[in-house]
Amino acid sequence: MKKAILATKVGMTQIFDEKGTLVPVTVLQAGPCVVTQVKTVENDGYSAVQVGFVDKKEKIVTKDNSGKKSIAHRNGVTKAEKGHFDKAGVSGKRYVKEFRFDNAEEYALAQEIKADIFAEGDHIDATAISKGKGFQGAIKRHGQSRGPMTHGSKFHRHAGSMGSSTDPSRIFKGKIGAGQMGNEQVTVLNLDVVKVDAELGILAVRGAIPGPKGGIVVIADAVKA
Repeated sequence: MKKAILATKVGMTQIFDEKGTLVPVTVLQAGPCVVTQVKTVENDGYSAVQVGFVDKKEKIVTKDNSGKKSIAHRNGVTKAEKGHFDKAGVSGKRYVKEFRFDNAEEYALAQEIKADIFAEGDHIDATAISKGKGFQGAIKRHGQSRGPMTHGSKFHRHAGSMGSSTDPSRIFKGKIGAGQMGNEQVTVLNLDVVKVDAELGILAVRGAIPGPKGGIVVIADAVKA
């Protein structure tokens, strides 16, 4: 049975394995998630499971003394979202993610998915948004070399020539250079699940996972295991 879960990144630490080797791990608060929709080939044209994570307050519309409407929770669940969640029999969720599974029919609406769907030794893929580092130069962003630091040099950390002269007389699209660094979706493949605490909903995964503390991480079965 294919499986996946949404988690929150807690941070990194170190633990000892059975052989006494010190292993760096990323600690994840996995789930609990609930199934908000099950898509089938007959109804939707493909097989998938939609899950929700983290409760979300409803959008409350009130009126003041003058009769004007005001919204108490502007980022709350909208009427359309509420209808979708009510149909599944679950409360409103802040994060919703769809996983394409061939065995989607094995899941049921409002079914709770917890960390214990994974076991020690499982291979997973972790997807998250990396830390944003703002606008950075080509040296930090791509590891390019600097120019001479001696007196008279005009190119210490500045980018040098990147194009030709007369033909094609332009820089090709996609040429690496300065620009926005980080804040993009990154997937790390084939990470090992070192420890599972079903009671606390904790997963300890070998190695580093992108994103800041408190960031949302998508954990799924490894596709290249």
